[in-house]
Amino acid sequence: MATKYGGYMGEALWMDLDQGTHRPFEISDRDRELFLGNKGLGTKIIWDHLKPGIDPLGEENLLVITTAPLTGTGAPCSSRFNVSCKSPLTGGVMSSNSGGTFGINLKRAGYDALVLAGKARQPIYIEITEDKIEIHDAADLWGLDTEETQAVLAKRHGKNIGQMVIGPAGENLVRFACIISGERAHGRGGVGAVMGSKMIKALVASGKKKIPIPNPEEYKKVIKEWIDLLKAHPATGGTLPAYGTLGMMGKANILSVLPTRNFQKGSYEFTDEIDGEALVKKHLKKNTGCLSCPIRCARVVEINGKEVKGPEYETVGMFGSNFGNRDLWKICEWNYLLDKMGLDTISAGSVIDFATELTEKGLLKSDLQWGDAARIAPLIEDIAHRRGLGNDLAEGAMRLSWKYGGEAFAIHSKGLELAAYEPRRSAGMGLGYATANRGGCHLNAGYMIYFENLGPVNVSPLSTLGKPQLAIFQQNAFDAISACGTCIFTSYAVLPGIASKVKPYGTMAKVLDITLRGSGGVLGMVLNLPAGMIPFHLPLIPHSKVIGTLTGMKMSLGEFLAAGDRVYNLERMFNIREGLVENRLPDRLTKEPQDPKNPATKVALGAMLPVYYKTRGWDSRGIPTVKKLKGLGLDFLLSALPDAKKTMPELQGAFHTRLVEIDGEQDVTIKNMIARNAAVKKPK
Repeated sequence: MATKYGGYMGEALWMDLDQGTHRPFEISDRDRELFLGNKGLGTKIIWDHLKPGIDPLGEENLLVITTAPLTGTGAPCSSRFNVSCKSPLTGGVMSSNSGGTFGINLKRAGYDALVLAGKARQPIYIEITEDKIEIHDAADLWGLDTEETQAVLAKRHGKNIGQMVIGPAGENLVRFACIISGERAHGRGGVGAVMGSKMIKALVASGKKKIPIPNPEEYKKVIKEWIDLLKAHPATGGTLPAYGTLGMMGKANILSVLPTRNFQKGSYEFTDEIDGEALVKKHLKKNTGCLSCPIRCARVVEINGKEVKGPEYETVGMFGSNFGNRDLWKICEWNYLLDKMGLDTISAGSVIDFATELTEKGLLKSDLQWGDAARIAPLIEDIAHRRGLGNDLAEGAMRLSWKYGGEAFAIHSKGLELAAYEPRRSAGMGLGYATANRGGCHLNAGYMIYFENLGPVNVSPLSTLGKPQLAIFQQNAFDAISACGTCIFTSYAVLPGIASKVKPYGTMAKVLDITLRGSGGVLGMVLNLPAGMIPFHLPLIPHSKVIGTLTGMKMSLGEFLAAGDRVYNLERMFNIREGLVENRLPDRLTKEPQDPKNPATKVALGAMLPVYYKTRGWDSRGIPTVKKLKGLGLDFLLSALPDAKKTMPELQGAFHTRLVEIDGEQDVTIKNMIARNAAVKKPK
């Protein structure tokens, strides 16, 4: 199963957990050309092997772990690897990547991908090396938190192994349980619950195989150029290393895109007590970062005498301003606890914030109050173990609203809670949230907030002009970047460093704003050009040149963006096959102006979606056309296109009916798992 392309190991592994067996798994070079790796190949695998309508917590779901050509090759920020499955939170496609330790070690063991099928009968962990694949009993690990688990496995197999582990949240099938690798998280969409449903506590990998690099000297040259670019850029070489992602919190607050008290407002009166400067002054021990990362945006704090990962912007947003809490140290402690429990910090914070507003409005009986920190740590553990109120919150904001009401202010898209950016002051970001295949993910949304509010040049945030085209460009670019195996932060250099010197409200800023908004039509045409008509590379988007140099593939900027477009449409078709077709946001964001005196401060989806669909080559329902799919080489998807006579409400209605049916089946599964886990004493 060799490959002609550099950067790939040429081998993949399929494990049948029911039988405890494994076999080689074929990935064609054609699929490598079309989808590159990581989420691209992961989505192709689950498309090929999952039947629509399956239970995400059932044995039929797959947990697919994929690497990418750049993973482990020394390229900047290239420790990224991906997990794909059908999400137990949304019922749709889910991909989640991190810069943890497992992906590089999986490649060094000789594998590009690992597919986990079926379900073990008892808790297990899986060891993968270049010499063996072995399934171990994990009874002594079940019940441990993620930190304890990784410590035991490091002692048992060596400190240099790569690990993926779940905590109590994954064991108890919390719908937004994450997977932890080192100190990095595959955070979104409940991938940890899928791992727990298969009775897998952990995976470890190690090896010394070399990743094929056909032209190492030329590759070193282009890598050095890329690293130099990132270090010289004001964002990736200045702000992010100095303050991490929290460095943008002050600006987010000023521009009213900082969610406050469950997205009721966009600014928080005590932001200066929880922002990046506050963390540096009060709690920061040092900077760190993922393997091979020159940016070093991660923060390290000390808790109970131990240096641990500090909170990022999204976590502080959810547990700070969005909860009405000004105690940054408490957020540091909760961030550490959430990682140990194996919980997505964004969804956990959002569902607590929603529950607090439900309580405030008398729809839910609880002792939650805005800013009251005393209840949060116990509640985090209750969510992870599905105890009391925690059991309801473990279902996520969407399902909590089905039970208690408040659907208008349950802040999610497709069931996935929104990240910490208030879209009523960022039109393109709102459009991105609504159309993102994962749901309320800021990255799958295209991170338009950077162009509209938080970057060096801001395109009129409330204007809808040009936003659909910019959002599509960003979504395609981000999917291509993820698929090639590097971090989204490497895209910050797309705006040249000189842009940071432009005065925010000066003449040049206005000229750039008008130019970017007015270029929507031209950009729309460029997005639909054949890849061969963009046969060059751009210095500020070096990814295409690096991938071509490493793999030997025919690669240009056009081919790179086409790969992203292809991945985005494949994910969209996965959702459509399930019936998850609706692109919407809760009424709070689309019908209630953030500023009652300014009716423009709400997300104008009605104005943007038709343009977005047309530019993407989709029909008026948001379904890719035959022409679009054929143009991307996705002919194998044509048979899954829905009947042209079926309306979006019909398709979405059938999806909701099946989702409720699956939830009913899962109630039994979850109750049985909770009872089983409660009966098992935590190992000492």
